[in-house]
Amino acid sequence: MDTEEAGRLINRLRRVEGQSRGLQRMIEEGRTCEEIFTQLAATKAALDRVGVLLISLKMRECLAEEAGDDVASPAAVEKALEAFLKYARCVK
Repeated sequence: MDTEEAGRLINRLRRVEGQSRGLQRMIEEGRTCEEIFTQLAATKAALDRVGVLLISLKMRECLAEEAGDDVASPAAVEKALEAFLKYARCVK
């Protein structure tokens, strides 16, 4: 993963961190359930986007490592798909 990609991930994670702090503050302030659930959904979606970005970077990395003649080996494709499926099981 290059520094630009890492920077993008860190920025997204910082936003998620801010949203999480916002949720804590909302609960402390006694905000309505609807407001809290809306913010919770936004926080979860932001974290899911981080996961999708991470998995896509990892898949590219796995496929690029194994690519020969511009075609990834079946083992590399399988490794990339396993990484994706492992993440996809967590996101429901």
